[in-house]
Amino acid sequence: MNRHITLKQFRYFLAVAESDSVAAASRMLSIAQSAITKSVLELEDELGLVLFERSPKGMRLTPEGHRFQVKARRVIGAVADATRGVYPSATPLAGGALTIGVTSLVAGYYLSEVFARFRRTCPGVDLKVVEDAPPFLEHLLINGELDIAIMVSNALGEPQALMAETLTRSPNRVWMAADHPLAPQSEVSLAECVQHDLVVLQADRIEVLMRSVWARHQLKPRTVLRTSSLEAVRSLVGVGAGLAVLPDFLYRPWTLDAEHVEVRTLRDAVPTVDVGLVWRRGSQPRAEVLEFIEVARDQSRSRRPVA
Repeated sequence: MNRHITLKQFRYFLAVAESDSVAAASRMLSIAQSAITKSVLELEDELGLVLFERSPKGMRLTPEGHRFQVKARRVIGAVADATRGVYPSATPLAGGALTIGVTSLVAGYYLSEVFARFRRTCPGVDLKVVEDAPPFLEHLLINGELDIAIMVSNALGEPQALMAETLTRSPNRVWMAADHPLAPQSEVSLAECVQHDLVVLQADRIEVLMRSVWARHQLKPRTVLRTSSLEAVRSLVGVGAGLAVLPDFLYRPWTLDAEHVEVRTLRDAVPTVDVGLVWRRGSQPRAEVLEFIEVARDQSRSRRPVA
């Protein structure tokens, strides 16, 4: 029997994909686990694809599942555009200019969708993007050379001079090779992590956030490499060279050499890494800036699975 894919299936799929289990998706959506399982199985049957790897540890996206996740987010985003609207006025801006700052790490995960949606809704605005390190972006914002930035917003160097609005909060988890000694555990502690070598990502002040965590727990990790390359971290973790503690928005299960990277929940309470909008405190945002804020807010809402 030929069935049609529904928005409900997209939303249930995204909930499972982003929580790694049917049980967690069930709690998130307040929907029975059986309904979510049935919906995902019907979606796989309709597509003729296996979207998840099932195991006692949870549900992990297959390569086909990752590709479908990108498309599903676009569908939900398009529906949000059509039903809620992404700007407060009935007529899109006919002109103007907007300069956005972004860090290299955040650009790869958050910029493209917001950029494309803003271009669709405000095609007359001259849009420019500046990529740089967080301290320089803050300098440009304070000097009025940037209108707004998308960056890690809970580790600002000049918080007294800047305003921040969180778009998403990403929990930190432990990345490890599939055959790592800690892999059989569903949760690991920071104390267990420091018994093994760590690979540290030096980007967007993520290392600064974790450094305070290690200090608070009076732990001294053994670091084998500090690098600004996320792919280097992923590859080294994949071959078993060390663990990494990183936010979920950066996680992908495969390295460039097709090594699998596992993730495990931290037993200890660790601050999230927040990505958000940042602009100069006390400034009066122009119409173009307000439009961009609305687009970014709506994009953030569309990425959250809802019932």
